[in-house]
Amino acid sequence: MESQDQEMETEVPKIRIRSANEQLVSVNRDCVVYWMTAFRRTRYNFALQYAIDWAHHLGKPLVILEALRLRYRWASDRFHRFIIRGMRDNQAACESQAILYYPYVESLLGEGSGLVASLAERACVMVTDDFPCFFHPRMIRAVARKLPARLELVDSNCLMPLAHAERTFTVAHSYRRWMQKELPQYLEDMPEEAPLERLGSKRGKQAKLCKELHPQLKSIYKSWPKADVDSLLGPDGLAKLPIDHEVGPGVIEGGATTAGKLLDQFLNRRIRSYGDDRNVPDKVGSSELSPHLHFGHIAPQEVFLRLMEHEGWTPEKLQKPNGKMNGFWGVSEDAEAFIDQLCTWREIGFNMCWREPNYEQLESLPEWTQKTIEEHAGDEREYVYSLEQFERSETHDEIWNAAQRQLVREGRIHNYLRMLWGKKILHWTPSVADALEIMIELNNKYALDGRDPNSYSGIFWVLGRYDRAWGPERPIFGKIRYMTSESTARKHSLKEYLQRFAE
Repeated sequence: MESQDQEMETEVPKIRIRSANEQLVSVNRDCVVYWMTAFRRTRYNFALQYAIDWAHHLGKPLVILEALRLRYRWASDRFHRFIIRGMRDNQAACESQAILYYPYVESLLGEGSGLVASLAERACVMVTDDFPCFFHPRMIRAVARKLPARLELVDSNCLMPLAHAERTFTVAHSYRRWMQKELPQYLEDMPEEAPLERLGSKRGKQAKLCKELHPQLKSIYKSWPKADVDSLLGPDGLAKLPIDHEVGPGVIEGGATTAGKLLDQFLNRRIRSYGDDRNVPDKVGSSELSPHLHFGHIAPQEVFLRLMEHEGWTPEKLQKPNGKMNGFWGVSEDAEAFIDQLCTWREIGFNMCWREPNYEQLESLPEWTQKTIEEHAGDEREYVYSLEQFERSETHDEIWNAAQRQLVREGRIHNYLRMLWGKKILHWTPSVADALEIMIELNNKYALDGRDPNSYSGIFWVLGRYDRAWGPERPIFGKIRYMTSESTARKHSLKEYLQRFAE
């Protein structure tokens, strides 16, 4: 088998690409494989674009493998359905361009073992997603060592390449100022809008290559049958899978189609009042895109470009970096507020997960936070609840219980109340370690956007990450920012929210 160091022209920035193993490209094999794990979309996807570049360069068919295993923590109907709904959109997009799309959903624990390795035996090169959180880094490290093919990782997570930062940022202001200086150089290096259109065509060379490859994959299909996506999305489609069926679907459907509609809705209706409405529980002021960003059904680059197009923005409107939430981008205040969420708060979480392996441990907190936690470890708690009581919304606090019910029923908590939700768990548990464990368990079990760098930022913000020491010093919290349900009720309209999520 002829293997070579290969030079290939690509418009994917080199800073976003790294090799996971030392295998060489095997030019005489059958195909290029894109193993889609985190960026589950066919638009604005650097990893897919890079795999297409390899297919062009080698003159080989592209196989897109999108697999869903059972052995991930908190596997449930909620997350399976969301992902499979995205598979249906990806399947339609690939079929329209005659691209070989291979959806696989494990039906028994461990049943999918060997699938990636079997495809690798036929692959000149494999490309996959470089995601810094949850089980992905461990999975890639374990698989890469054993694969009989070169495996390359591509970062399509954020507007800022993750490898660009040379330090871990601990406060939003410093990250924001740095981002304002550094990000503009990457705004011209956006992923292709629709890379499949460059590769695919019902009558093109790729269609012919895929048709010729199909019979050679029969043995793999026999061992690991393609998923019947429509059947899995039927009324009882997930019933036989050994996952948590008590955590049912959330209120938002997965997939690129739904994500696109939500983005349209946000830009056409909500962006003009985003700065005010996003913190009002009785209003839906957010974009609702967080779950789709987490599962990769929409790219942050697409969200950014669409927003800026809506605002009539050009790079000439950029102002001098100021480290502030507004006054830099040269767009409306509401648009700047949203960009700050997208480019500062979302991406600072990726910076943490990319650089700090202990991002989900208490040891990752700032020194001042760890000191104040230690000093108040023995403070008496007026109320103490167990995980089960929290999960069932059995606290004395009507607002907290409503937020937890929303999380269980819908797979999300209102933006402002999510912060209060975490602060009161800290208030009502025996220790900060217990509070962290409960927040991670409840958030990752129920939230559609859980298990993500951005959600870990929210959980750890409750404990002082990205924040400063506050006064006066209080029992239990020490110098950690304090929040109460009473002050929340005074600040924001909650009547309709409490009625909606009453017991």
